[in-house]
This record gives sequence, C-alpha cells and structure tokens, in this order.
Amino acid sequence: MISITIILALSYLVGSTPGSVWVGRSLYGVDVRKHGSHNAGATNVFRVLGWKAGLLTSLIDVGKGLLAAGVIASIRVDGLPSGYAFWQVESVVRLMAGIATIVGHMFPIWARFRGGKGVNTAAGVLFVLTPITMWIVFGVFAAVLLLSRYVSLASMSAAFTFPATVAIRKFVFDIEGLDTSLLLFGVIFAMGIAVAHRSNIRRLLDGTENRVRHFRLARGMRGRGEL
Repeated sequence: MISITIILALSYLVGSTPGSVWVGRSLYGVDVRKHGSHNAGATNVFRVLGWKAGLLTSLIDVGKGLLAAGVIASIRVDGLPSGYAFWQVESVVRLMAGIATIVGHMFPIWARFRGGKGVNTAAGVLFVLTPITMWIVFGVFAAVLLLSRYVSLASMSAAFTFPATVAIRKFVFDIEGLDTSLLLFGVIFAMGIAVAHRSNIRRLLDGTENRVRHFRLARGMRGRGEL
C-alpha cells in the first residue's frame, strides 16, 4: 500500500496536463490563452479553433477526471487522514483525487499555473462517483444552454444542480450509495465554480456576455481568418 499523498500528487499531475494549450500549439500553432477570452478552457478552444479542437480538448479534460477518480484513486492506500469514519472511505479517496485533479487543471504546473475553470474535469470525476446524478446535471446544462445560449450560465446552473440532485436523491428518495461527502463536495464545488465565473457573472448582469449564436459545427475564429 502507498500513501494518500502519492495519489494526490499523481492526480494533480494528471490534472495539470494542459489539453487546450497542447492541442492549440501542436495542431494549430496557436496559444488559446492569447485569443478569445484568454482562458485555457474548452469553451475558448471551441470559440478560437473550432469544434474539432474543442471536442478533443473536452475529451482530454473529462478524461483527466475519469482517470484520477476512476483509476488512480482505486490504488490501495494507507495513511488516510483520520476523521472520515462517518463517510465511505472509497468515496472520500476518490473525491480527494478528483479535487487534486481539478486544482491541477485550474493551476497546471506544466503551463505556468494558467489553466481552465475545471468544469469538464469535475464532470469526469463526478461521473465516476454518481453517473445517474450527472446525467440529470447534463440534462440541465443542455436545457439552459439551448434556452439562454450562455455557456457560462449553463455551467453554473449545472454546478448548483449537482448538490441539489444529490440531496433530493439521498434524503427524499433514500437512494443508497450516495455518500454525504458527495453533498459537501457538491456545495463547495458549486461555490468554487461561481467564484471562477465571477467575470462571466458581471458580463451576464451587464448584458455583454458572449452568446452561442447557433449550434452548427463551429469553424472557430481561426477558420474565419480572425487570428
């Protein structure tokens, strides 16, 4: 068995893989952090480089969460911090690995600590822990995006839907297997997403936030000769 510190370190390094930066530079010769919203996230990649690069970046980001919570966290460990006896140890370890991955995505050591906002990576983590809840969350995301055409609003709505759905499924419908640690993480995660989107919130209130104009496959700014 190994220390939980090893799992957290490995998860952070996996999260630090800057998919958007690597995809942009290796396939297009473009640093997405210098264009669009200047954010190293999948949404900006869609906007700047088009749907192919955006989809590849999204898959990488979600995959980081799946790898950390689904594979790295499954390694048997010793030295688990005390105080978690009232929670499921497996869920706690997976959440800790997931959080380390999300932190790595937001502050990647390989990209001068300039990363994305962690939504896709968090989705990968939570799909491992409670897939049914996440399908509900994905439905909310899609509905809000279709109705409002704001990716930021859809992301924040989905983030707050997660803890609400966990609470309803656990305490109203008495669904087994939903650990209380998921609810706590969901609340903290939703608050963190709101903080990460504070500039988007200001633009939403000012009416200057970028909308998705249509849902056809995007060519990106590069495809329109805007870079």
